[in-house]
Amino acid sequence: MTASASPDPVDGADLKDLRHDVEDTAQLAAERGRGLAAAARKQAYAYVDQRKGEAARSVGDIAQSIRDSGRTFEDRPNLRAFFDSAAEGLDGLAGSIERRGLEDYYAEAEAFARRSPVTTAVATFAAGFLLARFIKASGEPETAFDRDYRA
Repeated sequence: MTASASPDPVDGADLKDLRHDVEDTAQLAAERGRGLAAAARKQAYAYVDQRKGEAARSVGDIAQSIRDSGRTFEDRPNLRAFFDSAAEGLDGLAGSIERRGLEDYYAEAEAFARRSPVTTAVATFAAGFLLARFIKASGEPETAFDRDYRA
């Protein structure tokens, strides 16, 4: 008996049905994934909107502290002007935080990354390095056994 080189028609139909089922499942998973991403994005925006008022107040408080510190330099107008300028800059930042939304900051960060990809890559690398060092440093404390083992 020799094996036939042509595919079995039943197997071909089963393969088409299986392929159709897999495609349907993939489409359903993609739709659910998009829905989940949209829900997560909406929740993140709501969270940021709630917290941006607190952040703006904190920055405003820092500006006021700097302004108050600058008042001690009444006899040095150049130094006092420096403190006042820093406080005005922070007040501007506080107002910007209050007025703008997460979408604005995201668009600005994206535009910066497009204008300066090397700077973005270096900053990302540095942040990752610092995060790794922080995680490593905040790990489990070294035991006497670990010290003896390395020695």
